[in-house]
Amino acid sequence: MRTLLAPISWLYGLGLAIRHTLYDNHLLPSHEADIPTICVGNLALGGTGKTPHVEYLIRLLSPRYKVGVLSRGYKRKTHGFVLADEHASASTIGDEAMQIHSKFPHLAVAVCEDRVRGIRMLKKQVEGLQVVILDDAYQHRAIRCGYYILLTPYNQLYIDDHLLPWGRLRDLKTRALKANSIIVTQCPPNAQPIDFRVIDNRLHLPTYQHLFFSQVKYADAQAVAGKKVLVLTGIAQPEYLMEYVRKQHPNACLMAFPDHHRFSKKDIKKILYKAQCYDTILTTEKDYQRLEETSIPEQLGNRLYTLPIEVQLRGDKNKDFDQEILNYMKQNL
Repeated sequence: MRTLLAPISWLYGLGLAIRHTLYDNHLLPSHEADIPTICVGNLALGGTGKTPHVEYLIRLLSPRYKVGVLSRGYKRKTHGFVLADEHASASTIGDEAMQIHSKFPHLAVAVCEDRVRGIRMLKKQVEGLQVVILDDAYQHRAIRCGYYILLTPYNQLYIDDHLLPWGRLRDLKTRALKANSIIVTQCPPNAQPIDFRVIDNRLHLPTYQHLFFSQVKYADAQAVAGKKVLVLTGIAQPEYLMEYVRKQHPNACLMAFPDHHRFSKKDIKKILYKAQCYDTILTTEKDYQRLEETSIPEQLGNRLYTLPIEVQLRGDKNKDFDQEILNYMKQNL
């Protein structure tokens, strides 16, 4: 079946190649912001951990600089530029932007489909803004960012994948050459230095690119009450989350919805019916932003827990990443 999709992937790739050629030859306009910009993105569809890596950058930069975050606001019900405030919700700015806004309420978080306009509006509305972190803007050629970070998952490197619909890539593999740094995400905790060297050799990056490795760190799932655990989530690849939870709760069950799923009244009934059989319902921070707009949290009460997530850099060069970003800031302010 997959090989039958290959011709469609080739046509898709041809369209991408034409588009990039138009930008490369300045036949389509591209703008460079007059403020430091750091882009976090990927070549594949969701599930590489963009938002936790954006949060890592926020923790690194916000003590030193005035930081703004700009994303598309995927599946929000609003349009155009929206700056998060006390009335913001997953409906108005999207679940990922809302997660960031909830964790960093004093940070300037905005959404806009047009990244060029979004940066311009952020600068206009946020006094003293020094750097903008762009969440998922790797494919947006209309904006030229100052520093590009490409994410690729440990178990599905972009070099092993194919273009849609044959595989999960939404852009050409050659576009990886644009990245200043590449981070291999979702590394297993037991990964050894030799595993990292193997990937380093396989990617064979040019000398100007830097390679780093990261793993996701969830909150301690042992701390939740009860023995019967239901994991309720709508994320792109819940397998990594389930692997983590089942190490502590082997019989945990998964109730999965599509990525960024908007919960309907029918979904709520199904969730509440299934939740009757469980002591504890676990969900991600991103999912909770959408669940909060329904009656589920109050009806599940103290049985509903979120698993906060952070990113940890791995390997002997983990501190070099921080220095890379800080050097970029020093050179461009």
